[in-house]
Amino acid sequence: MRDWLDKYKDDKVRTQMYYAKQGRITEEMEYVAKVENLDPQLVRKEVAKGRMIIPANINHKNLKPMAIGIASRCKINANIGSSALASDIAGELEKVDMCLKYGADTIMDLSTGGDLDSIREAVINHSNVPVGTVPMYQIIKDCDDDINKLTIEAMLETLEKQAKQGVSYFTIHAGFLLHNMPLIAKRKMGIVSRGGSLMASWMMHYHKENPFYEAYDDILDICARYDVSLSLGDSLRPGCLADASDEAQLNELKVLGELTLRAWEKNVQVMIEGPGHVPLNEIERNMKLEREYCHEAPFYILGPLVTDIGAGYDHITSAIGAAVGGWHGCSMLCYVTPKEHLGLPDANDVREGIIAYKIAAHAADIARGRKGATDVDDAMSDARYNFDWNKQFELALDGDRAREYHDETLPQEVFKEAEFCSMCGPKFCSYKITRQIVEDHPTLANK
Repeated sequence: MRDWLDKYKDDKVRTQMYYAKQGRITEEMEYVAKVENLDPQLVRKEVAKGRMIIPANINHKNLKPMAIGIASRCKINANIGSSALASDIAGELEKVDMCLKYGADTIMDLSTGGDLDSIREAVINHSNVPVGTVPMYQIIKDCDDDINKLTIEAMLETLEKQAKQGVSYFTIHAGFLLHNMPLIAKRKMGIVSRGGSLMASWMMHYHKENPFYEAYDDILDICARYDVSLSLGDSLRPGCLADASDEAQLNELKVLGELTLRAWEKNVQVMIEGPGHVPLNEIERNMKLEREYCHEAPFYILGPLVTDIGAGYDHITSAIGAAVGGWHGCSMLCYVTPKEHLGLPDANDVREGIIAYKIAAHAADIARGRKGATDVDDAMSDARYNFDWNKQFELALDGDRAREYHDETLPQEVFKEAEFCSMCGPKFCSYKITRQIVEDHPTLANK
């Protein structure tokens, strides 16, 4: 569907924001409008304002466009990626398949080990949803794992290489400035962002400003050529409840607001990354501050985790915060798996994380009163009341798991006709009893 881009191949800027500002409704905008049940002109206006992004690198040819913004459904991102201890393209593609099967809206390849170029190329070619990266992971590997060898020239070369491959959004840590370093010492957990900690190490070694900030205009030029959106990373996100909403976090957020305006001047799409650990009662304030400081650019949050003691279950502790964040205006949720803080997720962990976050995003859409958000819930209620098990499995976010749990205690020959489950059995099923009451007293239905 992206053949129209060939007509504009000589345009220096080929971003969705550029065309939206020109008054053009692109095919990607039309597709998004149809999927989101929105007016195409609304989509164009939201993209032009920067309140919605359509991450759609011109070189990702098999991409199905999607939107991230307050006017569209709340989305989820799934992180995958190899590590220095486990690197396997086949394993990463299995994770991609899991992401696509269970409904991740975007995928981030956070690989740090193995042949990063080959892994990234395979992931992009295998995925029909936008793929994001943190280029710093490639940069540090190309520097022989010595951050002090980083140069701006090498950094820009890596960004352009990934853009040419078809990466649709970069997370760059450009908002963490040298003058904020003293604030780190006041924290319980310091810097928990990998990219942020690497930048801190480089800045302190050379006593120079953040190179991503210094080269920001050059980065924007690369993004404009390929329509790579920027996910402005929160290097100083809180890694524990004690550090939530502190001066370091909020100072960086203000810088991200400045960088947002500079990106929009060059027609580059932007979303803002948000905090990792935040008490439940502080989430709404964090959502409001982002809108204020960052001019209503879409907010993309990791969790947030609402407690620090859920090790092994942090897909749950974070999904609670994610639902509240989505309710109060976040546009995309970055999933957390059960392995968070513990190890490298496998394909099953990816599945668990996605489903937890699909629940959170859907709950947020319902809370925001989005048109049609409860249609699937109403259909599920009808299927349950009518004992239509197959329909229930079809409507469930993880129908495979629902069928598995149902069938493990109810033999197949019984399942086909059963108007009950193994929890209540045929005598104590409340649905069955209620239906019998209505059948025996038809006048009830007329009142």
